[in-house]
Amino acid sequence: MACPYSGTPYLPSVELAAKRRLLKLDGTRNRRHIPEMAEKENGKTGQPKEEQMSYHTYLKLQELLQCQTMASTQHGKEVHDEHLFIITHQAYELWFKQILFEVDSVRNLFSQQFLDESKMLQILNQLGRVVLILKLLVDQFHILETMTPLDFMEFRVYLSSASGFQSLQFRLLENKLGVREDSRVKYNQQHYLKVFNDPVSIKQLQDSLEQPSLLQLVEKWLERTPGLKEKSFKFWDFYKHSVTRWLTDAFLDPAKAEQDEKVKETMMADYQKQKDSYESIFEAEIYNVEVQRGERRMSHRAFQGAMMISLYRDEPRFNQPFKLITLLMDIDSLITKWRYNHVMMVQRMIGSKVGTGGSSGYQYLRSTISDRYKVFVDLFNLSTYLIPRAYIPPLTERMKRRLSVLCAEALADHDEDEADDITSGVNGVTVSDDSEPNGPVKFTLE
Repeated sequence: MACPYSGTPYLPSVELAAKRRLLKLDGTRNRRHIPEMAEKENGKTGQPKEEQMSYHTYLKLQELLQCQTMASTQHGKEVHDEHLFIITHQAYELWFKQILFEVDSVRNLFSQQFLDESKMLQILNQLGRVVLILKLLVDQFHILETMTPLDFMEFRVYLSSASGFQSLQFRLLENKLGVREDSRVKYNQQHYLKVFNDPVSIKQLQDSLEQPSLLQLVEKWLERTPGLKEKSFKFWDFYKHSVTRWLTDAFLDPAKAEQDEKVKETMMADYQKQKDSYESIFEAEIYNVEVQRGERRMSHRAFQGAMMISLYRDEPRFNQPFKLITLLMDIDSLITKWRYNHVMMVQRMIGSKVGTGGSSGYQYLRSTISDRYKVFVDLFNLSTYLIPRAYIPPLTERMKRRLSVLCAEALADHDEDEADDITSGVNGVTVSDDSEPNGPVKFTLE
């Protein structure tokens, strides 16, 4: 039997104690007749003695701390600030590795055919960790900015064609999150894959493109939001009705009551703009056209799920999904901030000079902080289509139970044939709720 922690053989304490008692009863017995006891007493186990683990060996500090080779020193003119430059970028790459580790774990959980809700806390914890790391990386630029442009110029000439654009891990992160290939700005008029020549890096990049991104996995998960199916809550129908009532009360009726023609014309124009904006998400055909143009990323059904979670985030079953949506937006925002800080630092250090890798430097980097590099832009746009709380369609009693209990079996005490009514907000329009199928209420993938 082997110890599950040490991995080395050991003799069960009960058996060893029994053999010790036997020796006490028979003092003439030779201890060498019990090989395992002789080995234990002599400090021998038949296995080569392993070197004792230490902080230094565990972290491989001898190798790690020898990785800072200054190019200026190799050229015979050491520049003090180059050491800071190397340390900072190596720290970035180590944190990128940790972020990739967390993102891969979350992607693996979302890839399961059935997402166990007990895993949601783990997902939130890991994405929350990514957010904290990104905050650290954003602030890390402040340390690098203690180096002056003149100091950087002293060793920049030795960097040759080395460029931050060649960071393999950052490209992998972009792909695994879901940056669109057709949205990327070309680097020196060529695809970023051309920068990498070794087969291992190319294989990693190709795999990251072929595997489902976090965006795609979250999209499939949102499409399974309870309340979107035809025989469920019919949220989208109720939502459209509530939007119509709110636009009428808040924009159309006041505009009609206005006596000043110029003011009335302006108010009617505002009403029409609001109406057109909401109608762009009401119908799947109009929505899908915007998806094809690249203005939206998620499917129409996934957008509906995200909207429902946002409006009913106070319901117990939607509390964690809403936190997930918030964390995804945090990640997108922090990466954008990281890009922006990078752009500002580059402009401060080299102005409009050509980048070391041959790129346009500041001009190229500035083009990467637009929405084209945002992955979860649809989640940011949810706020455009929120409505006041007073107009949010109340949940049916059955739907409230579905969002308040773990399994639908808890509904067994209720009349399965009951028909719940829903009153749509302010104007008292009643809509009936269809019966719902039994079974666990969980976000699943088909």
